[in-house]
Amino acid sequence: MDSVKLTQMVKTSGCAAKLPPKQLHQVLDSIGWMHSPDLVEGFEGSDDACVYRLPIGSGLLMLQTVDFFPPMVDDPYLFGQVAAANALSDIYAMGGEPKVALNLVCFPSCLDLSVLKQILLGGQSKVAESGAVIAGGHTISDPTPKYGLCVTGFAVENKVWANHGSRPGDVLILTKALGVGIVNTAVKAGLASKEAQQKAVLSMTTLNKAAFEAARSKDVHAATDITGFSLLGHAHEMATASNVSFILNSQSIPIIEEALEYAAMGLNPEGLYNNREYLEGSVLFRSEIDQEHMDVLYDPQTSGGLLLSMSKADGLLYSQETGFPIIGEVVENAEAPLLVV
Repeated sequence: MDSVKLTQMVKTSGCAAKLPPKQLHQVLDSIGWMHSPDLVEGFEGSDDACVYRLPIGSGLLMLQTVDFFPPMVDDPYLFGQVAAANALSDIYAMGGEPKVALNLVCFPSCLDLSVLKQILLGGQSKVAESGAVIAGGHTISDPTPKYGLCVTGFAVENKVWANHGSRPGDVLILTKALGVGIVNTAVKAGLASKEAQQKAVLSMTTLNKAAFEAARSKDVHAATDITGFSLLGHAHEMATASNVSFILNSQSIPIIEEALEYAAMGLNPEGLYNNREYLEGSVLFRSEIDQEHMDVLYDPQTSGGLLLSMSKADGLLYSQETGFPIIGEVVENAEAPLLVV
C-alpha cells in the first residue's frame, strides 16, 4: 500500500473539485424549490446543511448534509480523515452536533481492498472523535476514488446558526488558517516542503468541534465554514444573505506561510480562478495587496475553519479565550458586499 498514489488518480482534489459556483447557481436557480412547512432551511439559501423541524413538542431540529470528494493526499487513512472532518464541519457550522453518518464511496477496481479499508478506518476515526456513529453507507465502482459522508445532526429550536443574520457592529472570526488548496497543489507538483504539507494535513484533519463548542454559548448571529468557494466566496454568501457588507482586514487573516510562496510560483488550483471569476464586481480591495495574498483569499479550502459573525463583546471574549483571530467587521451596505483593507 506504500506505493499507492491516490492524488495521481484524480484531475482535481478535495473541495477544489467542486463544480464552479457560477455554473452551479445557473442550474440551481432554474429549478423550482420544493417546500414543506417543516423545512426551516433548504438549499435555496446556500446554507451548509438543511434544517428540518421534528414533531411538535420535541424542541429539536434535524440537520442534514452530504459531502464527498476525490483525494488531496496520497495516504488512504489520512484521506478518510480529511473527507470525514470536512463533512462533519457542515453540522458544526450550523450550530449542531453530529450524531449519525453514512459512508459514500467511489472505489477503483484496480486498487487493493486494503486501500478501501484504510479510507474507511480514517473516516471512522474522525466520526468517533465527533461523538457520532457510522450506521452504513453506499459504495460503487468508479475509476476515480472519492469518499465522504452523509451526516445527520441535531440542534435545539432557535439555537441553529445560519449563513444569514450578520448585524452591523458584529466582528468576524476565522478559526483556521487559509492556503490549504495552494499547498495541496504544490504537493501534487512535488514542490511542497514537508513542513507545509504537515501544516495542511493538520488543518484538514482538525475537527471544527472545539471551535463550535467554544462558540455555542456566545452571541453568534451567523456562521458558515470555509470550503471550496474560498474565504471570499463564503463571506460573500454571508454578507449578501444578511444584506450587509463585510470589511476584511487582510493583515489579520491567518495564512499558511508557505502558501504565499507557492502562489507566487503560480501553483494555484483551478478552483481559485473559478472563485475569482464568480466574485468579480463583488469584492473591493481598498488598499494595495500583493497578488499572492489575493490568491490565498480566493483559494478553495478543504475542511476549512468556521467563519463566525458575533456581537463585538462576545467576539472579543471568544477570540481571547481561543486565540482565533478577529479578521473583520460587519457594516451597513456599502459600495460592495466585501471590502478588503
